[in-house]
Amino acid sequence: MRGGLTEPEPTAAQGTFQAAITGVSVLAVLALCASACGTGGTGARDEGPAHVEAVAGATPSQNEFSDPRQIDAVSLIKDDPEVATEVKRELKPCVADQYPVDVEYGNLTGGAATDIVVNVLTCSDAVGVGSYVYHEKNGRYQNVFKAEEPPVYAEIDRGYLVVTKQVYAKDDTVSDPSGETVITYLWNSGAFTKKFSTHTEYGNTGTEATPVPSPAPTG
Repeated sequence: MRGGLTEPEPTAAQGTFQAAITGVSVLAVLALCASACGTGGTGARDEGPAHVEAVAGATPSQNEFSDPRQIDAVSLIKDDPEVATEVKRELKPCVADQYPVDVEYGNLTGGAATDIVVNVLTCSDAVGVGSYVYHEKNGRYQNVFKAEEPPVYAEIDRGYLVVTKQVYAKDDTVSDPSGETVITYLWNSGAFTKKFSTHTEYGNTGTEATPVPSPAPTG
């Protein structure tokens, strides 16, 4: 549905992280997440609503995989060594025990278990500071994708993983980005690979779509 300019995989640079979470306006694509802080982390998702309740140290057991909505997404993020320290530091309750996370369930990897997409947001303006995909393997959910250069937001669209990121030119302020890049990923041979991307310059009517060549077959 969307796809533009291919860019390097994101890094969790602390300077960029701090600037983005304090001054960036909410993306239109994040509007649906604005209620996350007030609802305990619910939002639009492929397979119905979910309610995230923070239970420190919770570990999903094998028999919970039949209903992934029982998974504590907050503990999943906090216990994940792949998640940047800056993201974990920002993951605090907005009100009482309601955390700024948006959770989506769907099938991205083609397996029998449901995959989980978790977006970590800021409480003040619902800006995405980290996006993650968890895939069940050998009785545990494992991190198979992360994007931690804010503002970022990931979602499931018809079996594809779609990641939206704001793009800044050299002289842009954090509140006035030049455009956005939307990258579409497909699960292939045990990992997500880029299929295509679309870059939109704000103020222009057109978009530039760039297909990403599929990796050469191995074996």
